[in-house]
Amino acid sequence: KVFYKSIIFHAHILYSSCCIYMEEQNFTQVSEFLLIGLSDDPDLQPLLFGLFLSMYLMAMFGNLLIILAVISDSHLHTPMYFFLSNLSLADIGFITTTVPKMLVNIQAHSNKSITYAGCLTQISFFFLFGCLDSLLLAVMAYDRLVAICHPLHYSVIMKPRICGLLVLVSFFISLLDSQIHCLMVSQLTFCRDAEIPHFFCDVPKLRDLACSDTSANNIVIFFVGTISGFLPISGIVFSYYRIISSILRVSSSNGRYKAFSTCGSHLLVVCLFYGTGLGVYLSSAISSSPRKDEVVSVMYTVVTPMLNPFIYSLRNKDIKSALLRIISRIV
Repeated sequence: KVFYKSIIFHAHILYSSCCIYMEEQNFTQVSEFLLIGLSDDPDLQPLLFGLFLSMYLMAMFGNLLIILAVISDSHLHTPMYFFLSNLSLADIGFITTTVPKMLVNIQAHSNKSITYAGCLTQISFFFLFGCLDSLLLAVMAYDRLVAICHPLHYSVIMKPRICGLLVLVSFFISLLDSQIHCLMVSQLTFCRDAEIPHFFCDVPKLRDLACSDTSANNIVIFFVGTISGFLPISGIVFSYYRIISSILRVSSSNGRYKAFSTCGSHLLVVCLFYGTGLGVYLSSAISSSPRKDEVVSVMYTVVTPMLNPFIYSLRNKDIKSALLRIISRIV
């Protein structure tokens, strides 16, 4: 509950901070940006609207079900499901940062603009929930490491207070990362109202549109992005190295299967999240096509938050049992 209240409180701080950044940059002449979106073809607009609306509703419904199942079922009041519910909350925030604005722009055929303050706010929440997703996946990998490699000490190591502290630390690191990105973008100067060839305010696209020197911004953003990306990935790789080493030492094949099945869903989500994110940067490095960047970006901004709850619910007996109990109560 403290974490959920902290989300609301810092959301107000994020919006206020971005507005302050905007006021400080009074030399910036741009007042709004134009989001081009995925396609200019009017015949495709209804199809895109229906597709992304259905994907957004599925993501919201699936993640809310995970949170509801964990809260309502006492059997799921364990560290693994506590982290899973927070991951679902972060996924809800992540997809809500971009998709609703995109749906509004698809409906508004003639006006696809976003204000300067709105763009900074979107950047802040995008990096807040994106970094939080990454850190929570690393925390969940550590949880599986303790459960498999140190099962007798699991309840001692993963105390409720430690679990809550891990989530809060992940949130504040993500908040710091988002504010640094917001500050760096607010330092850019735009000489005129610019068109962003994307469906949301993407930092690389904004740097390309800036008419001021972006070398210092590039260095800071690269440095911060490297740290915030390298630390979770290295933690996940180290955790699974220890997990696989421990599983291979198990003599029976049945024991190896049970041990690996406890982290199979998490490993699949990790591959999906980092695989699609890495695909964006590789595609942008190999090809400079804006349309390709947009299509690949849809994978990690929309598809990944939508698939995560289904991956966990379909492969997890406890989640399926909790959901069936909820449905039976409703019926």
